[in-house]
Amino acid sequence: MLGFFISSNTTTMAFSNNSATSRPSLLLSLLLAGIIAAAAQNCGCSSDLCCSKFGYCGSGNDYCGDGCQSGPCFSSPTNDVSVADVVTQSFFDGIISQADGSCAGKSFYSRDSFLSAAGSFPNFGRTGTADDSKREIAAFFAHVTHETGHFCYIEEIDGASKDYCDETNTQWPCVAGKGYFGRGPLQLSWNYNYGPAGRDLGFDGLGAPETVANDVVVSFKTGLWFWMNNCHSLITSGQGFGATIRAINGALECDGKNPATVNARVGYYKDYCSQFGVDPGNNLTC
Repeated sequence: MLGFFISSNTTTMAFSNNSATSRPSLLLSLLLAGIIAAAAQNCGCSSDLCCSKFGYCGSGNDYCGDGCQSGPCFSSPTNDVSVADVVTQSFFDGIISQADGSCAGKSFYSRDSFLSAAGSFPNFGRTGTADDSKREIAAFFAHVTHETGHFCYIEEIDGASKDYCDETNTQWPCVAGKGYFGRGPLQLSWNYNYGPAGRDLGFDGLGAPETVANDVVVSFKTGLWFWMNNCHSLITSGQGFGATIRAINGALECDGKNPATVNARVGYYKDYCSQFGVDPGNNLTC
């Protein structure tokens, strides 16, 4: 189940206070600036903006140039890895074949729909060396395998009975009667994820969250959307698979909260790295 990953980047500001009476307004200004900066670092950019290497949305060379994570980046992918050549039909079938025949996802998810969705994210699996690309693809599918039970589930078990509406988030207000429980390959959750995902991908995330469970290409796109905004730079920069666990469900699993689940994710990752012929690297747990 997805959490909302917040960048750890911080900005330090120094100022001189020449008047005691100016302190409240100055502190308020700084507080507001900090809130705005924190929000900006959560990427989730609209489709016409780039997510910079520091996690900000914008256009121009500072955002779309070196280190651009997603969006209309200026630079072409840094390698010529073919995601389709890595994610073969045999690889995909090796995952979904382990789902029971009665699983809803068995007739929903497909390799072709994944590849169609991946076409909207040209930097996915194509950053760094060929081995880096294979590690990223292995990491993505390790989480997908865990979140969906080998592509068994389209929706979270008993998700409709759970409240995933953050009413304090006024930017993405919940729509009455709609549920923002886990759906799709990475189990997109919460109104503050459905809203920007819908905006960026062209569907009504708040008003029609069920689209993620009804349209398989949109479903895969939401998983890749979250991945590119919150996990791509972690795995490709060498922070390790463990960092992606923290980004996806760290509040419930990391720091000893659920080692069995963490180890299950790591097990899938190591298996897929082995299938792709690459070393899984370091920092596998969180």
